[in-house]
Amino acid sequence: MIITIHPKNPQPKSIEAAASILRDGGVIIYPTDTVYALGCDIFQARAIERIYKYRGIDPAKANLSFICSDLSQLSEFAKIDNNTFKLMKRLLPGPFTFILNRSNRLPKLFRERTTVGIRIPDNPIARSLIEALGNPILSASLRSTEDIIEEEYFTDPELIDEKFGNQVDAVIDGGIGGIVPSTVIDCTGDQPIVIRQGKEKVEL
Repeated sequence: MIITIHPKNPQPKSIEAAASILRDGGVIIYPTDTVYALGCDIFQARAIERIYKYRGIDPAKANLSFICSDLSQLSEFAKIDNNTFKLMKRLLPGPFTFILNRSNRLPKLFRERTTVGIRIPDNPIARSLIEALGNPILSASLRSTEDIIEEEYFTDPELIDEKFGNQVDAVIDGGIGGIVPSTVIDCTGDQPIVIRQGKEKVEL
């Protein structure tokens, strides 16, 4: 099923339809400011397991991100010192993933993890979806580094639906997506470190 949503002015009814799928434990493919991604509600265990299985991910080693709507929501799930907060305020929303030490409010499924990846994408659809859901989305890039399928099957929503639609509950069509992932910044130590330069280069 495809749900078409305007990329700059998301229609509330369409956003609510997608949020309802997440609320009911569904998995979607949706646009971010970098690439199309798999997403589910962070509190839905079965949906999270589906994403692990789809991507062939070992839960203990999974590099998944929490997609948040704003810094206030983000701070519920991660520990942020003043310097990190200033850096995030400068760069977000944007194509960055911050690796942070987790807070005690992380859902039980993730309690064994010491860190969490956090994103606030510069994408109205993604942020509207999170606001409607009421909590972050667990996210994993649709494309893995091992994939050799043509690029268009990860960027064109119609082709994404053709190739992957039967494995998820909905594909959110928010226009043609990108192929360059987010820049990853590790903020778990004394100084932030860029561990992957992605869509937007940054000097720290």
